[in-house]
Amino acid sequence: MPEMQLLRPDHAPALLTFERENRAYFAASVPDRGEDYFARFDERHRDLLAEQEAGVCFFHVLVGAAGEVLGRVNLVDVADGSAELGYRIAERAAGRGLATSAVREVCGLAAGSYGLTTLRAATTLDNAASQAVLARAGFTVTGETRLSGRPGLTYLRNL
Repeated sequence: MPEMQLLRPDHAPALLTFERENRAYFAASVPDRGEDYFARFDERHRDLLAEQEAGVCFFHVLVGAAGEVLGRVNLVDVADGSAELGYRIAERAAGRGLATSAVREVCGLAAGSYGLTTLRAATTLDNAASQAVLARAGFTVTGETRLSGRPGLTYLRNL
């Protein structure tokens, strides 16, 4: 079973591999990160760790038995007991319930370890898999939004 780990400096190589290998897969349902993300990955990784150290974000990676990154589940914009949830699961690991279990685990960490009381999330209308994950993890639809110009839904979960 994959293990949820808080992002560390030594995750960088496996995380970059994860992002490169799944770039086209992710771009089908969420906006592409762009070339600059990959060109400046090491700098971005250091910035994420600094944000995490400051307590404004918590970045998690789902690590497989061989040390490979199978997913990431992030809590960003932490303030006033609330945060925004975002997640990605590798194409080769999709459809096995990993996203739902990972999101549930991070919800538990959000309440138990980080002292959060509310999580927000959003997904596009055409991302039925993500909508299902959020529903199974206890999120409820709160409204409509646009994500990079695409229609979407907003969600909330009280912890």
